Amino acid sequence: MFILARLTVSTVMRVIDSSPVGIPSVSQIHIFVLRDDFRQNPQDQVVVVGDPANLDCQPPRGHPEPTVYWKKDKARLDLKDDRITVRGGKLTISGARKSDAGMYVCVAANMVGEKESETAQLSVFERPVFVQRPVNQVVLVEESVEFRCQVQGDPPPTVRWKKEDLDVSRGRYDIRSEKEDSLLRIKRALASDQGTFTCIAENRVEAPQFVVRPRDQIVTQGRTATFPCETKGKPQPTVFWQREGSQGDSRVSVSLSGEMTIRSVQRSDAGYYTCQALTVAGSILAKAQLEVADASKDRPPPIIRRGPANQTQAVGGASVLRCQASGDPEPSITWLKNRASLLGKDPRMFLLDHGSLQILDTQLSDAGLFTCVATSSTGETSWSAFLDVRESSDLVDFMSHNASALPGPPSKPEVTDVTKSSISLSWEPGPEAGTSPVTSYVIEAFGQSVSNSWTTLADHVRSSRFTVRDLRPNTKELGEVLVSLHNPVVLSSTSVHITWTVENPSQFIQGYHVLFRQTSGLPSPGSWAVEDMKVSSERDLTLPALRKGIVYEIKVRPYFNEFQGADSESMTARTLEEGAHTAGGSAGDLLPRLGEVAGGDTLAGGEPVGLSSLDPPLAGCHEQVTLQPVGNSNSTSVTVAWDTPPPDQQNGIIQEYKIWCATNESQFSVNRTVDASVRSVVLGGLQAGVPYYVEVAASTSVGVGGGGSSLSEVVKQPAFIAGLGGAVWIVLMGFSAWLYWRRKKRKGISNYAVTFQRDQGLIRNGR
Repeated sequence: MFILARLTVSTVMRVIDSSPVGIPSVSQIHIFVLRDDFRQNPQDQVVVVGDPANLDCQPPRGHPEPTVYWKKDKARLDLKDDRITVRGGKLTISGARKSDAGMYVCVAANMVGEKESETAQLSVFERPVFVQRPVNQVVLVEESVEFRCQVQGDPPPTVRWKKEDLDVSRGRYDIRSEKEDSLLRIKRALASDQGTFTCIAENRVEAPQFVVRPRDQIVTQGRTATFPCETKGKPQPTVFWQREGSQGDSRVSVSLSGEMTIRSVQRSDAGYYTCQALTVAGSILAKAQLEVADASKDRPPPIIRRGPANQTQAVGGASVLRCQASGDPEPSITWLKNRASLLGKDPRMFLLDHGSLQILDTQLSDAGLFTCVATSSTGETSWSAFLDVRESSDLVDFMSHNASALPGPPSKPEVTDVTKSSISLSWEPGPEAGTSPVTSYVIEAFGQSVSNSWTTLADHVRSSRFTVRDLRPNTKELGEVLVSLHNPVVLSSTSVHITWTVENPSQFIQGYHVLFRQTSGLPSPGSWAVEDMKVSSERDLTLPALRKGIVYEIKVRPYFNEFQGADSESMTARTLEEGAHTAGGSAGDLLPRLGEVAGGDTLAGGEPVGLSSLDPPLAGCHEQVTLQPVGNSNSTSVTVAWDTPPPDQQNGIIQEYKIWCATNESQFSVNRTVDASVRSVVLGGLQAGVPYYVEVAASTSVGVGGGGSSLSEVVKQPAFIAGLGGAVWIVLMGFSAWLYWRRKKRKGISNYAVTFQRDQGLIRNGR
């Protein structure tokens, strides 16, 4: 450690009582320090071309605080490159290039001098890139064929071949590799060689991947929760766990394989846990939720429908260990060999679609105890079998040739008797008996208060009846399913969204029936309609194509095959009514668009009053609107009558009707609004010789709908009879010409006409 002490002497002068007097010199000592040890030395890094590179450095403590700069290959790093930044000692190179590779040193400097950190090597690799890809080939039987694959990368990648999903083995196929060039050759092609061949290039740089992801867990208080997190990559990723919003706990441990274990689970442990896998090629994250349940809430773990069987395999053969599991939620399947994790460590071993394990090119070292583990948030279930491998070409895959010998599952057990500590069960053999007779049964049970997995109560049971004894009184082994429906949310005039929760869910639930029926607008509630939610993990559904403005009763029912669970409580929801207010202006404002009418002609070519001013109009309209004069033929009043729109077109609750009796002279228009219970109205005070246009529309709480059929009417005026009693005949003759002209102008209605306008045509009735 270097310590430099400097003596600084300064003189301070000041004036006292106007007499210049020298004040004695004041001496100040400043000590500058730069320690030896860097608080953080940069570490070797391996990055991929194009990715950012970060070298961290925390300089030693000193006074004054030292500044930091970097050297590359013993030369000061040029910061003129926009890709290179130094902040707080951290060196960042964005978009790394091959030229960035080298030896880096962090240098700390202050007034004492400089100190260099340990050297860190930055390696910049290139991902494999295909220079030449294999091309499709068509050959005849017995001909030779070659597939060539050339790649490049840094470090030089290795190349391997696959046919379909299986690695190509040497012997039948001739594989020759020279540096970055690989050649696959088939000397004499057979029909069985037909297929897809894949060239796979790999080098040291491989982004991390999950082999086994952590899954949500529901664990009873006091028990142990285990979250797997197995990864692979090049280099091997570093795995660490973090809980959101909290620090570590002594009850939490992480194994070398990345598995996290929480012992003696408490309610405070509930929350989300994050597994992060980190390499120089990148990082990945996965979250899992831990729910802490009461011991009284029972949720069965997965069921293994078909587990692996003991088998003997020949060296070099292909082995299949079968495992099929079911549950809600859908379980994930992993495999153990001799109680140690297996997948991701040997490319010869991989999972098939339904969870079975396939081993290619079986070796003597593959012999051992294999365990299939089905895991979900409700717990886990395991099934083990032994694989024996022998050097004998006469041996064949036991399972592949004897799968038909396995019996199918028996029927669902029925409870025949229950006491305080025992349950008597009976069942029937399954319909799939297999080629070999059934020799015995295994009975398993589950209860959260006992374990978070299935427990074997009895095996080698030879009959189809059994009594389970020594059970604890008042303990439920499987809880009843309880569905709680939440308040429905009305989305529109034709759709409602519903959600529900399930207490004590059973893994046997296959789905939910959502039942709904109309309870308004009909003399009695309608019949139940059903929407089927076949995904048991879903808890919401939108009911489409409902009627507008109608009250619906809704409930949810779980089911399993033909068995129906208990209904939830019913909820009601009313869809929105539909309609629109007028766009603006009165009916009279639209009248200039009507055609001119003279004399007793009916309206023609006019646009229906009110219909154009509605956007959008209601679907419901009045198919039957009738007009009837009131009193004698000289009446100035008419009766307008109409029918209620059909129920499926009302779009809500009708609150009132609006009647427009309009003319092309707005001062003569007559409009009325009546209650929803009224079906006719008398319009009086009409003017003689004026054509009127009548329309009726229903109104809901949303607005006014479209009008019904449009009708026009010309009202009669009594003949002007000049009764001048006792007038002389000369006076009558003098006015005769004038009277004739007046009658022709103001012609009384001797008949009336009604026009119905439907679509683009007109239908005229008259008498």
